[in-house]
Amino acid sequence: MSTDLIWRRRIGDLALRLGAVAVFFGLWWFVTDRGVWSEIVVPKPSSVWERFIQSVTVHDDVRGLSGYFLWEHLWASAWRLIRGVGWAIVIGIPLGLLLATSRPVRVVLEPVISFIRSLPPLAYFSLLIIWFGIEDASKVWLLFLAALAPIALSVISGVEGVRTDWVEAARSLGASRLQVVGHTLLPAILPELFTGLRLSIGFAFSTIVAAETVDGIPGIGGLAWSTKKFLQTDVAIMCVLVIGVCAVGIDLLIRTLERRLVPWKGRV
Repeated sequence: MSTDLIWRRRIGDLALRLGAVAVFFGLWWFVTDRGVWSEIVVPKPSSVWERFIQSVTVHDDVRGLSGYFLWEHLWASAWRLIRGVGWAIVIGIPLGLLLATSRPVRVVLEPVISFIRSLPPLAYFSLLIIWFGIEDASKVWLLFLAALAPIALSVISGVEGVRTDWVEAARSLGASRLQVVGHTLLPAILPELFTGLRLSIGFAFSTIVAAETVDGIPGIGGLAWSTKKFLQTDVAIMCVLVIGVCAVGIDLLIRTLERRLVPWKGRV
């Protein structure tokens, strides 16, 4: 595929996405301008924008919203996400490899992974608060558990998709079990691993509001949760948009990294 064709396709995709965003905001403005619903239900785009300006400035001697600027809320949530997903990567990859290569371990632990994956976060968040307190430890544990299963299961799926002749060829050349894992299995499972990473970060983002329902300020999820007290729909929508934009940006970053590290994906 020529470079010009690739650029034309990318520009076309960008135009479609920008067009979809423009249509969404246009419909939003139209509905609120016509007064279809109360502003408590659907606030005007201008009201949400004013809240965004408030979140990054000082107004009436108050810093941002709930006493913190927007970037302080974002960094607090991002630091929790980094730790939760980071530990999920550190533990999930070797756990997935162990489950995929050892039948006894898989028989014992795979039901546990499936059990954790099927539980909604709020089902066990109260237990985490009792065990680890209301500070960041319980939140990081919640995000870790939400992100662990997709990573471990993606590694298992990747290992199962590796061609057996590749493994046999490595063994016939004298590779040890550890060398087979490091030089044959790990490169082969990278496409599945990146897919699992994208899913795990998506789950973590969807869990961040639940994680910050208790002592979540500063935090973008905690800020969104606090809006229910005073029916601040405009702040809630601003938080949803900010979380969504950040999630899309991180997903694009991971896809770009995947194209760099796994250039053979879809070609072999």
